[in-house]
Amino acid sequence: MAAATAGSDPVRLSAWVHGYVQGVGFRWWTRARALELGLTGHATNAADGRVHVVAEGPRAAADRLLALLRSGGTPGRVDLVVESWEPARGGLEGFAER
Repeated sequence: MAAATAGSDPVRLSAWVHGYVQGVGFRWWTRARALELGLTGHATNAADGRVHVVAEGPRAAADRLLALLRSGGTPGRVDLVVESWEPARGGLEGFAER
Protein backbone atom coordinates (compact mmCIF):
# COMPACT_ATOMS: atom_id res chain seq x y z
CA MET A 1 0.00 0.00 0.00
CA ALA A 2 1.34 3.44 -0.87
CA ALA A 3 1.92 5.81 2.02
CA ALA A 4 -0.93 8.20 2.63
CA THR A 5 0.16 11.77 2.14
CA ALA A 6 -2.29 13.26 4.63
CA GLY A 7 -1.48 10.65 7.29
CA SER A 8 -5.14 10.26 8.22
CA ASP A 9 -6.41 7.52 5.90
CA PRO A 10 -7.34 4.48 8.01
CA VAL A 11 -4.85 1.64 7.66
CA ARG A 12 -4.10 -1.72 9.22
CA LEU A 13 -0.58 -2.31 10.48
CA SER A 14 0.48 -5.90 11.07
CA ALA A 15 3.82 -6.09 12.88
CA TRP A 16 5.70 -9.23 13.93
CA VAL A 17 8.04 -8.29 16.77
CA HIS A 18 11.09 -10.53 17.28
CA GLY A 19 13.29 -10.59 20.36
CA TYR A 20 12.77 -11.02 24.09
CA VAL A 21 9.18 -9.73 24.09
CA GLN A 22 7.15 -12.30 26.01
CA GLY A 23 6.71 -12.30 29.79
CA VAL A 24 8.14 -8.78 30.17
CA GLY A 25 5.05 -6.55 29.88
CA PHE A 26 5.54 -5.92 26.16
CA ARG A 27 1.90 -6.52 25.18
CA TRP A 28 0.67 -4.30 28.05
CA TRP A 29 3.11 -1.55 27.00
CA THR A 30 2.03 -1.85 23.35
CA ARG A 31 -1.65 -1.65 24.33
CA ALA A 32 -1.04 1.51 26.37
CA ARG A 33 0.84 3.20 23.50
CA ALA A 34 -1.79 2.17 20.93
CA LEU A 35 -4.63 3.53 23.08
CA GLU A 36 -2.74 6.82 23.59
CA LEU A 37 -2.51 7.07 19.79
CA GLY A 38 -6.21 6.29 19.27
CA LEU A 39 -5.60 2.94 17.56
CA THR A 40 -7.67 -0.23 17.81
CA GLY A 41 -6.39 -3.79 17.54
CA HIS A 42 -4.49 -6.36 19.58
CA ALA A 43 -1.09 -7.68 20.63
CA THR A 44 -0.83 -11.46 20.71
CA ASN A 45 1.91 -13.82 21.87
CA ALA A 46 2.96 -16.32 19.20
CA ALA A 47 4.13 -19.85 20.02
CA ASP A 48 7.61 -19.10 18.61
CA GLY A 49 8.30 -16.22 21.04
CA ARG A 50 7.31 -13.33 18.78
CA VAL A 51 4.48 -10.88 19.44
CA HIS A 52 2.02 -10.08 16.66
CA VAL A 53 0.67 -6.53 16.78
CA VAL A 54 -2.35 -5.56 14.69
CA ALA A 55 -3.34 -1.90 14.83
CA GLU A 56 -5.90 0.10 12.87
CA GLY A 57 -6.41 3.83 12.61
CA PRO A 58 -4.93 6.87 10.90
CA ARG A 59 -1.68 6.18 9.06
CA ALA A 60 0.22 8.81 11.08
CA ALA A 61 -0.77 7.13 14.37
CA ALA A 62 0.13 3.66 13.08
CA ASP A 63 3.49 4.99 11.84
CA ARG A 64 4.13 6.41 15.32
CA LEU A 65 3.31 3.08 16.97
CA LEU A 66 5.70 1.32 14.60
CA ALA A 67 8.44 3.83 15.47
CA LEU A 68 7.80 3.23 19.18
CA LEU A 69 8.04 -0.55 18.70
CA ARG A 70 11.46 -0.02 17.10
CA SER A 71 12.64 2.67 19.53
CA GLY A 72 14.47 0.54 22.07
CA GLY A 73 12.27 1.98 24.82
CA THR A 74 10.04 -1.09 25.04
CA PRO A 75 10.00 -3.66 27.82
CA GLY A 76 12.26 -6.59 27.02
CA ARG A 77 14.38 -6.42 23.89
CA VAL A 78 13.25 -5.90 20.31
CA ASP A 79 15.63 -7.36 17.72
CA LEU A 80 13.49 -6.97 14.60
CA VAL A 81 10.05 -5.71 13.56
CA VAL A 82 8.61 -6.98 10.29
CA GLU A 83 5.64 -4.91 9.15
CA SER A 84 2.97 -5.10 6.50
CA TRP A 85 0.27 -2.60 5.62
CA GLU A 86 -3.21 -2.80 4.14
CA PRO A 87 -6.40 -0.75 4.18
CA ALA A 88 -8.27 -0.85 7.49
CA ARG A 89 -10.85 -3.63 7.72
CA GLY A 90 -12.76 -2.26 10.69
CA GLY A 91 -14.56 -4.38 13.27
CA LEU A 92 -11.95 -3.85 16.00
CA GLU A 93 -12.85 -2.24 19.31
CA GLY A 94 -10.34 -1.04 21.87
CA PHE A 95 -6.93 -2.67 22.00
CA ALA A 96 -6.66 -6.15 23.48
CA GLU A 97 -3.80 -8.19 24.91
CA ARG A 98 -4.20 -11.76 23.75
